[in-house]
Amino acid sequence: MSDIIVLATELGLLLKQRQWMLSTTESCTGGGVAAAITDIAGSSAWFDCGFVTYSNAAKMRLLQVPESTLAAYGAVSDETAAAMCQGALANSQATVALSTTGIAGPDGAVPGKPVGTVYFGWAIGDKVTTQRMQFSGDRQAVRAQSVVHALQGMLDRLKQD
Repeated sequence: MSDIIVLATELGLLLKQRQWMLSTTESCTGGGVAAAITDIAGSSAWFDCGFVTYSNAAKMRLLQVPESTLAAYGAVSDETAAAMCQGALANSQATVALSTTGIAGPDGAVPGKPVGTVYFGWAIGDKVTTQRMQFSGDRQAVRAQSVVHALQGMLDRLKQD
C-alpha cells in the first residue's frame, strides 16, 4: 500500500471518529489530495469537497482570497495558503481544511521562490497554520511530495488538537 493511501486512510479514520468533515483547496497539486482521499472507500463520511483553484481569479471567486493578498504576497505564499483554507471552510460544510499552492515546475520560478517551493495551509476551525516547503525533482515528483506532505500535515495537526 502506498504512503498516500496509508496517510489518507489514517486521516479518514481520525476524522470519522470525530465526526468531522474535510475540505481541500489545491493549486499546484491540481486535485491530487482530493483524489487520494476519494480513493478511500467510504470517504464520503469525512470528505465534503475539494476546490481546485489554479488561477488567481478562481482563488478570488471560489474562495474569496482577497485580491490585496494576492497582489502583496503572490499566489505562492503563507498568506494565500491561509486565505485558501479560510475560504474552503466558509464555502463548504467542512470542519477542517487544507491547502496547497506552489511552483511545481518546470517553469514559474520567481526570485526567492524556486521551482519546488510549495506553501501549505491547515485549518482546524478558526486556527490556521501554514508551512513553506522546498521539494526537489520534476513536476510529478514535486506534486507527489506535496500530496504526501499535505495529508501528513493534517494528520499531525489533528493528533495534536
